[in-house]
Amino acid sequence: MRIESEIRDYYDQGREAGRLSDGPGLLEQIRTRELLTRLLPPAPAVVLDVGGGPGAYALWLAERGYTVDLLDPVPRHVEEASAASRASAIPLRSATVGDARDLRVADASVDAVLMLGPLYHLTEPDDRALALSEARRVLRPGGVLLAVGISRFASTIDGIGASHLASEGFAEIVAEDVATGRHRNPGNVPGWFTTAYFHRPEELAAEVADAGFDADGPFAIEGPAGAAGAMAELLDGGAMQQRALAAIRRIEREPSLLGASAHLMVRGLAPTH
Repeated sequence: MRIESEIRDYYDQGREAGRLSDGPGLLEQIRTRELLTRLLPPAPAVVLDVGGGPGAYALWLAERGYTVDLLDPVPRHVEEASAASRASAIPLRSATVGDARDLRVADASVDAVLMLGPLYHLTEPDDRALALSEARRVLRPGGVLLAVGISRFASTIDGIGASHLASEGFAEIVAEDVATGRHRNPGNVPGWFTTAYFHRPEELAAEVADAGFDADGPFAIEGPAGAAGAMAELLDGGAMQQRALAAIRRIEREPSLLGASAHLMVRGLAPTH
């Protein structure tokens, strides 16, 4: 699989397993699940989770009655997803190493495609267009694509909130991110992510539309709450969490605030004929 060595090295350190269990990652998980529940076709439906990592969403969907196939370009992720699937009462149908730009899946054979990660690790527009074209090819008429991008301004907000801007090196990375969308971490500094492309909100929606989908969105996943300093208090599992989620939901499509969300989701509907 063609994947930049620094991306492979980043994920080979096991950074993704457990990332969604606390802090901003937990908010990302809660809100992503909420959007999946709302935007996916009902179970039983066949879902192809492209770039599904260790299987956090794939296994959750399988437990809810979906037939789920996972693929990821990082062998470690596939091994982790396979192990979790074997331990689950309702396993995945499959977990394989694969490339978003070359899906080894039959035409018009799935009801939904998740691309919750591939588009921000495909830094060239032609590669993103190819991945989206592949998603359209494998979807049945009227099928659903859910595509996620990282906001162009995520590193700026993170740099301020986490004080990374104390480093001149990170300040230079942030300036390049805003100017071009191309994120690099040449020193592999922990906490500064890895090679990626950061979308403007309208750009992500346009790429989905250009691939032939009826694009709806973006939806802010975390919204401005992703930068909250007291995440544990925000996600208390009780009344405060419910109020916070309601507040995020209320502004999830507000154009003036979309860029303040670390992650953005666009729904694409495949043509019906």
